[in-house]
Amino acid sequence: MLRIEIDGAAPTAEQLAPAVLANYGHFTAMQVRDRRVRGLDAHLRRLDAANRELYGTGLDGDRVRALVSHALADDVRDAAVRVVVFGTADPAVLVAVRDPSSPADRPHRLMSVDYRRPLPHVKHLGGFGQAHHRNRAAAAGYDEALLTTPDGVVVEGAITNIAFFDGDDVVWADADWLHGITMQLLERELPSRRAVVRLADLGSYRGAFLTNSIGVVAVSAVDEVEYEVDAGAIGRVRAAYDAVPWDAFE
Repeated sequence: MLRIEIDGAAPTAEQLAPAVLANYGHFTAMQVRDRRVRGLDAHLRRLDAANRELYGTGLDGDRVRALVSHALADDVRDAAVRVVVFGTADPAVLVAVRDPSSPADRPHRLMSVDYRRPLPHVKHLGGFGQAHHRNRAAAAGYDEALLTTPDGVVVEGAITNIAFFDGDDVVWADADWLHGITMQLLERELPSRRAVVRLADLGSYRGAFLTNSIGVVAVSAVDEVEYEVDAGAIGRVRAAYDAVPWDAFE
């Protein structure tokens, strides 16, 4: 399934051209179940804040809700939805509706790379660097790239946030990253803290996990550092995420 609308209508080639050619804008991604989404308020705040930073004006949340509802129409209850604001002037709002996604049922192996996203606090278009490093990681037999600074500070995954288990505590890697929606929701539900994490210190943690719009995935290795996946600890994180209420678009 793939359905795309721009400002509530089927797009023309002329409307799509700025998205492809200018490659300027921002977006949010979400999983919809029964026409509801976790953390809708956080998604709307993200879009509004990014729009103010990139375009100098806010983005009305009620408009976004209406556009997503329209794109879902009456026949789609569950989906992966992406809301993209694009263009260099008079930006348009694109809603893409695809089949729903679920988190991987196996732990991920990460390959660290020296790379930081430009304007990291904005979920912006133009993720060539992230895609390149994810492809490199996949070619080397890994599941995800772990972005770091030149001096070895852990920042974020290519499309994820990362947290570590320090004993029974959850520690989010603290750096100039994108504050992901799933991370935000888990910080509300799960006792945790933020701290600077360095590659040199990874062996002192007993485990790790990744979060993004699809959900929570355990980490079994970062480079040569292996983690034994604690099913109980990961289960508590997933239970906290499952406890987040679902918000309706209508």
